[in-house]
Amino acid sequence: MPQHVIVGAGPVGTATALLLAERGERVRLLTRRGTGPEHPAIERVVADATDAARLAELAEGATALYNCAAPPYHRWAEEWPPLAAAVLGAAESSGAVLATASNLYGYGPVDGAITETAPLRATGVKGRVRARLWQEALAAHEAGRVRATEVRGADYLGAGTLTMLTAAVLPAALAGRRARVPADLDAPHSWTYVGDVARTLVAAAEDERAWGRPWHVPSAPPRSIRQLTSLACDIAGAPAPRLATMPRPVLWLGGLFDPLVRELRETQYQFRAPFVLDSTAATETFGLTPTPIEDSLAETVRALPGSGTGSAAPDRP
Repeated sequence: MPQHVIVGAGPVGTATALLLAERGERVRLLTRRGTGPEHPAIERVVADATDAARLAELAEGATALYNCAAPPYHRWAEEWPPLAAAVLGAAESSGAVLATASNLYGYGPVDGAITETAPLRATGVKGRVRARLWQEALAAHEAGRVRATEVRGADYLGAGTLTMLTAAVLPAALAGRRARVPADLDAPHSWTYVGDVARTLVAAAEDERAWGRPWHVPSAPPRSIRQLTSLACDIAGAPAPRLATMPRPVLWLGGLFDPLVRELRETQYQFRAPFVLDSTAATETFGLTPTPIEDSLAETVRALPGSGTGSAAPDRP
């Protein structure tokens, strides 16, 4: 029987599977197509995680169940609830600790640095979905049905991540093209390395002090989009980036034709003002520190399409 069952093989699920496997532990990695890293300790299984009975069967005997799934960004409202319900049911039937990889959407706009004690006051669809899923898991935990925790990060850095920065800004800037960004280019913004998400997930699953509450992934000090893009160009040996702010009406019009662009409207508050994650609690509790942003950004740049070292794959927790 596997010690750990992971749902999803995006950048976070892959990093978590490899972290555990390289420690010598047995991992079962579930995806719709049987994808994921090759490793003797990783068993890749084809499974639909919304099939509650099948998921419960595959999780039987596991000590920890990691939800690293990533439904299509524009279909969260339809696809997250049944998937999360199946994972929660599998954790209950198997007795495995449930550790979920999540983000900061559930908080909605927050003045100042965001801590885990901030109330969940999301106003957008995706934020309300993430908030509700955690509230359901927490209710099950408090009722004694499961042992649950949630790990939250900001926009991801690392190989294979797909965000506004990695999908649009960096490819244009590194190619010497002007990048038009729907953001305040100089607002401080937190970025989270997927390897640090994996380390925090595993630490939270293994430590009783983590259960029954959320944790923020230790993340490097915030950098603005301009600062981060300039650093990426330095790393790649490219000319200084040419960046321009995209006005809100232009983003709105783009959303009329592209469902993914349409979803960016909801999260504009994260990019038009400071958006800073406070991860003090996880550092003090688990002794985890963030990977230097120079290292996580270098990995990101090497894996961008056209770099010759990899290609991006969607992963929004």
